[in-house]
Amino acid sequence: MVYLDHAATTAVRPEAIADMTEEFGRLGNASSLHGAGRRARRAVEEARESIAESLGCTPNEVVVTGGGTESDNLALKGLFWARNQADPARRRILVSAVEHHAVLDPVHWLAESQGAVCEEVPVDSHGRVSPADLRAAIARDPADVALVSIMWANNEVGTVQPVHELAAVAREYGVPFHTDAVQAVGSEPVDFAASGVSALTLTGHKVGGPVGVGALLLARGTDPVPVLHGGGQEREVRSGTLMTPLMRGFATALRLAAEEREDHVHQLARLRDGLVATVRERVPDAVLNGHPDRRLPGNAHLSFPGCEGDALLMLLDAHGIECSTGSACSAGVAQASHVMLAMGADTETARSSLRFSLGRGSTRADVDALGEAIGPAVERARAARRKRRAA
Repeated sequence: MVYLDHAATTAVRPEAIADMTEEFGRLGNASSLHGAGRRARRAVEEARESIAESLGCTPNEVVVTGGGTESDNLALKGLFWARNQADPARRRILVSAVEHHAVLDPVHWLAESQGAVCEEVPVDSHGRVSPADLRAAIARDPADVALVSIMWANNEVGTVQPVHELAAVAREYGVPFHTDAVQAVGSEPVDFAASGVSALTLTGHKVGGPVGVGALLLARGTDPVPVLHGGGQEREVRSGTLMTPLMRGFATALRLAAEEREDHVHQLARLRDGLVATVRERVPDAVLNGHPDRRLPGNAHLSFPGCEGDALLMLLDAHGIECSTGSACSAGVAQASHVMLAMGADTETARSSLRFSLGRGSTRADVDALGEAIGPAVERARAARRKRRAA
């Protein structure tokens, strides 16, 4: 098997597994006051401190959640409700046109059922938002803007946004700025304090931690209305029994990802460049999508003219090569990528694309295996498409 889908999920680090295994063998609820509870609470708070140190924030800015989707929902719904309740005129939510569905779907739900107005800020042909376009969108009527949400790095094409500049624009107008940094953490130098953002989403399973745990970083003074009510855990922002073993594994994986980031990024970028060159050698008309420079080091998103992405994916899978047509959350849904469409691609191009994403454990042998398989797979996919059209 050649695994080229690390953007969807990546292997859990052995160090994280060891920490979680140790913790799973212990008894105690971190909300209990007896000895076992206090021990669990100590493990939770040590994990929180480690997470904060890895991300340039303070421990009390770390709200632990069940993952990236929950963090996005808490940020978007909670901040909208908080702002709208304080001032009903604040109804407008500004998002980029290339957001993950974990952002787009909650915003659309708020528009359909909670009186919000969703406005998409356009992107250029590389998938980037211009600070000038964000400024124009806010300045049209600053008094009605509830919040802004623009991802740090795109999950499909890998384009990295100018988050610091975008957050500065929102801050000028006193508007909370949320960023989904799920893909960026571990690849980009994510420093919460330095970024100037109000809220930041991340998750464990993209950095070598377990599935089922993530965090929402909330700057001081950023207080969303809770989505979950119950025991009042996590500053009463996110109730629920704290997942002590998962938090330990998450914190360990995040610490190692931060420590190794520079070497890891250099290795991935070199391997990615080799992958793109190899694919283009076998399929000369393949097109690399996303920003040419400001992109994630492990991401190679390519369009293959004359192919259908789903068919090409399955042909590669039959050769033991696993990749994606885009977001794993949309796998199996036969529709053009909204990211590619927002970048100006036509529907045919948007549906002819594959994402190859590298991670820890990826090797030159993986690239060579893809090189051997991609040419014949493209030929078969094109032939099948021509046959269907002729029928």
